[in-house]
Amino acid sequence: MPNILVKIPKDVFPAEHRAKLVKKLNYAATTAEEIPDDPRKRSLCWVAIDEVDPTTWTCGGIDVRERLLPCLVVIYVPEGVLDDASRAIYVDLVHAAFKDALPAAEQRQLATSVILNDVPDGTWGVNGVIWRLPRFVQAAGYAHLQSRLALT
Repeated sequence: MPNILVKIPKDVFPAEHRAKLVKKLNYAATTAEEIPDDPRKRSLCWVAIDEVDPTTWTCGGIDVRERLLPCLVVIYVPEGVLDDASRAIYVDLVHAAFKDALPAAEQRQLATSVILNDVPDGTWGVNGVIWRLPRFVQAAGYAHLQSRLALT
């Protein structure tokens, strides 16, 4: 049940490419987090794309627009959902999502920065109520954490 916040330079990904990017980001999330193929559970994967004025985006204080295409992804997941292996899968699939969604004419080097944030248990509010990991497991259906439901 991630919240995925994306920042990309404005006008790089036309609508059909953004749609492909969102689809691939959802795939990355559901694969790494082991969310089953159930539309109700997968609807908990939120993706928000913010297109940033490219003139305001620098790398090391340098305008790199001519040769580099920076893309930033910040992902929030409940603490306890990801381990080291699933983190590696997540980062790889997110980078692949950007590569696959790029317009063919884009020649700049793609540079993705992916930040995975574990939200400490008891600090994520959903619809005005604090959720804990067992509630997330129930709602998202994490395949690898189903045994935790029996313990609660």
